[in-house]
Amino acid sequence: MSYVNRPTGEVINEPVAVPPVVDYHDRVRWGPIISGLLVAIATQLILSAIIAALGAGSIEASDRPRTITPNVAGNVGIWSTIALLISLFTGGWVTTRACGPMNRNTALLNGAILWATTLAVSSWLLASGVTGAFGVAASNAGEVINQLQQQGGVNVPQTTPTAQQAREIAANLRSGLWWFVFGSLLGLIAAMIGAAVGARSPRTQANYR
Repeated sequence: MSYVNRPTGEVINEPVAVPPVVDYHDRVRWGPIISGLLVAIATQLILSAIIAALGAGSIEASDRPRTITPNVAGNVGIWSTIALLISLFTGGWVTTRACGPMNRNTALLNGAILWATTLAVSSWLLASGVTGAFGVAASNAGEVINQLQQQGGVNVPQTTPTAQQAREIAANLRSGLWWFVFGSLLGLIAAMIGAAVGARSPRTQANYR
C-alpha cells in the first residue's frame, strides 16, 4: 500500500502483511502413514525375495553346498536387515511426501509412528505365519504318532538337552533378541530420516504447490 503526501510529494511504501501458512492442527496423518506402511512392506518383500533368490542361487552353483550354507544364511540375514532399513526409509519418505507442508518435528513424529505401525503389523504377520505353520505341523505329527501307536506301537524317544546345549540355546536366543532390538532402533532412525528428507517445509506465501 502506498500513498502520496501532498505537501512534499513523498511516496511512502508500507509493507504488505502476508499471513503465514499454519501447520496442520492434526499432526498425525494416518492416510499417508498407511500409504507409507504399504510401500515399506512391499519394498521389504521385493528386496527380501531378491536377496533370498541370490542366496539360493549361490548355494545351487557351489561345489560344496553344505559347507557354504551357514555363511550364505548369515549374509542373507545381514542383507535382509539392510533391506529393512531401505524399506523403512522409503516408507518414511512416501509418508511425508503424501502430506502437505509440515515442519521437521511433525515429519519426524509421523516417521516414528510409521516405524511403530510397521513393526506391529510385521510382528503380527510373522506370528500368524509361524503359528499357522507350527499348528499344521503339530497336527500332522500328532496324527502320524497316533497311527504308529495304533499299528503296533512305536516309542518316540524324548531327550532332554544337556547343560552345554541349554547354554548354547540361551546364547543364541540372547543374540537374536539383541539383534532384533538393534535392528529395530536402526529401522526407527531410517524411517525418521526418510520422513525428514521427504517433508515439504511450510511457505510464507498465500498460494503454494
